[in-house]
Amino acid sequence: MSAENSGKDNEIEVNEEETLTNPGETVEEPAPDDPVEILETALDAARFEAAEAKEDMLRMQADMDNLRKRLVREHEKSRRRTLERFMNDLLPVRDSMERGLEAAEDSAATVETLKEGKQLIMKMLIKAMGDHGLQTIDPAGAAFDPEKHEAMAMLPSAELDENTVMEVLEKGYQLHERLLRPAKVVVSRKP
Repeated sequence: MSAENSGKDNEIEVNEEETLTNPGETVEEPAPDDPVEILETALDAARFEAAEAKEDMLRMQADMDNLRKRLVREHEKSRRRTLERFMNDLLPVRDSMERGLEAAEDSAATVETLKEGKQLIMKMLIKAMGDHGLQTIDPAGAAFDPEKHEAMAMLPSAELDENTVMEVLEKGYQLHERLLRPAKVVVSRKP
């Protein structure tokens, strides 16, 4: 029985080989010069390149989004640190004001001692603000500058040149070359 089975197996193998390659039939293999095959190969390569480019673009977008978020966080931290330093510089001024108010309630306080206390507090405040870049604009006697001054009135003057600041009604301030508030001034004109 085993001899019969081995004979059948051989017949099956022969038949399978005959069906795969019949001597009268030729299997069509794509010719290397076939334009359709060349175009399909080029299309596959282009699709692969497009997929890689899309992945690279998505990765770059994610990196840029992460960078933007990190910069926003760092900017916020920097702003908080700057504000914290400024508040730390102002705390002694506040403490001095509170002590001044307590001293004013004392019956032994004189106008002169209260005035001295206010002058010291003012010096502390000016120093704290100056340390952070605040500059005072006090243009008395200077030429009128519309970039830094706001004319509240014009008065005739025989002593001063035209467009000269006669009086400062309110000082102006700038922070690191940026105008925060213009000085409010009275400007001279010809009589």
